[in-house]
Amino acid sequence: MLEAHFNVFLRENKLKLLSIRSFKNGKLWECIKTEFFGACLKCGSTKVVKAGKCSTTVREEPLREKPVWLKIHKHRVYCKDCKKTSTEPVDGIWPRRRSTQRFRKFIAKKCGTMSDISTVSAFESVSFGFVHKVYYEQAAIKLKEYQSASHWPTTLGIDEHFFRRTMGFTEFVTLFTDLNKKRVFELALGKDNKSLLEQLLHIPGRLNVKLVVIDMSSSYKALVKKLFPNAEIIADKFHVMRLFTPHIMKAGKEIHGHRQELKTRRKLLCSRKKLDYFVRYDIDQYLKQHTDLNELYRWKERLFEIYRMKGFNRAKKAFNKMLHQMSQSKLEAVQKVFRTFKRWKNEILRYFKFGYTNAYTERMNGTGKLVQRRAFGYKNFKNYRLRFLSVLPDT
Repeated sequence: MLEAHFNVFLRENKLKLLSIRSFKNGKLWECIKTEFFGACLKCGSTKVVKAGKCSTTVREEPLREKPVWLKIHKHRVYCKDCKKTSTEPVDGIWPRRRSTQRFRKFIAKKCGTMSDISTVSAFESVSFGFVHKVYYEQAAIKLKEYQSASHWPTTLGIDEHFFRRTMGFTEFVTLFTDLNKKRVFELALGKDNKSLLEQLLHIPGRLNVKLVVIDMSSSYKALVKKLFPNAEIIADKFHVMRLFTPHIMKAGKEIHGHRQELKTRRKLLCSRKKLDYFVRYDIDQYLKQHTDLNELYRWKERLFEIYRMKGFNRAKKAFNKMLHQMSQSKLEAVQKVFRTFKRWKNEILRYFKFGYTNAYTERMNGTGKLVQRRAFGYKNFKNYRLRFLSVLPDT
């Protein structure tokens, strides 16, 4: 009964079980290849003959947590056309490898569930180098299958996050997400236009991109215009709403110069609508003593009020009125934000027309940082890209 079960297990690889015996700390299954491979691996000719017997021992996926090795008996093959001798191939085992594809996938899966590669190496009694090589090899295969028919999505989110610091210089990676399907599309090294264009121009479907959501970065704005000529740009809601934040914090610091009123100043950053009555009363009493800070706070609340509006026309009318009144302000901080609003006016208003934000992209930035933290950082961008992109399709 047990022998029949093992034969069923091996049948898909065209192997027949001969015997089982103890080997190292597991089992050795001795098998024989049941079908002769009647073609030359090098020239494809069918004029081949058997040229003797041989055997190979490979590592197989564990059975009931016990290591398994396969000793496979097969034939050498001589080709009469190319005059070359080779050994018969076995399904599921790539040439010149001492492990099956099933075992390599098993190791890659263990790397995703265990804390690190060293732990997998210790548990499965294989070398650290083998685990490292197999994991990124399987990640590349999985990623290739995932991106085999990939085209640029119609709605794209772009943002960057930290990658590494070398020789005193900080390097970033740029993340591209499909906002309609809520999935990561691509990861590229750097955030300057030249390096990004070199890495991304080969991907088809650039003309199909209709909307791109970015933070208020002139570099990404120029990239979108070059890479996606048919796309409209949307300024991310979060980055627009926080434009007054550094000015409010700076004005508060100039008033006090210490952390005594930091708790009160942080409340100024919250939406007034979400605060209790008594908190709002305390804020109003505090702002009566500081006119410049009060003006910045009122502009911030007015911007929040615009983002709570429904409908493109209402928001556009309110935003234009706000810009006109901001232009008359005497505060340098207000004038600075006004110039930014004026430069990004169309991109800001497109949010009210289409409703897209970069929230999913920001979330995936956080996932990337977790991946780096778990691995204690990455030195090789290729490995980081494989690790990040190959895991996400199943999440």
